[in-house]
Order: sequence, then C-alpha cells, then structure tokens
Amino acid sequence: MALFIILGSYTQEGIMNMKESPQRLEAAKKVAESVGGAIKEFYYTMGRYDFVVIAEAPDYDAMLKALMTVGSTGAIRTETLQAIPFEKAIDIIKDLP
Repeated sequence: MALFIILGSYTQEGIMNMKESPQRLEAAKKVAESVGGAIKEFYYTMGRYDFVVIAEAPDYDAMLKALMTVGSTGAIRTETLQAIPFEKAIDIIKDLP
C-alpha cells in the first residue's frame, strides 16, 4: 500500500457547516475504503492547514479517485504528499551510484 499525507483546508462552505465535520470524516473513511484504502490518522491543526490526514491506498489512481470524490463536496481543499517509509528510503539510498 502507498502511504499519503494529506494537508487540508476548509473552504468557506466547510467552515459554515463545521458541525458536519465529524460526519464528513466518516463519509471520507467510507470513500477511502471503497477504493481499497484507509484513513489511518486524522488531526485538526492550527496554522496554514486546518487538518492533516495519514492515509493509505493501493496506488495513485485509487488515491486520486478518493480525493476527487471527497473534494467534490466543496467543503475542503487538499494538498497531498506521498510518504516514503524510512526503511524503504534507506534501501533506495543504498542503491545510489
């Protein structure tokens, strides 16, 4: 499974309907599961982003489908990073010329 870090911000619509945030998270979890992935962690944050999600998906296509599905609600905007586990990165670094 590929691991992703999703940095999110609420849109004006998302802020206006903040009380729905717990239900939106549950819906997002179902979307992730529908593409073979999972939301592993969710954190509200202060600063540039309103929340951070740690999620996994079988591949980029599945993650993109999930992000587009959740984003189409109009409540959030996201920036997504693929996370490379330290151990995997060390194996890649060992093979550098």
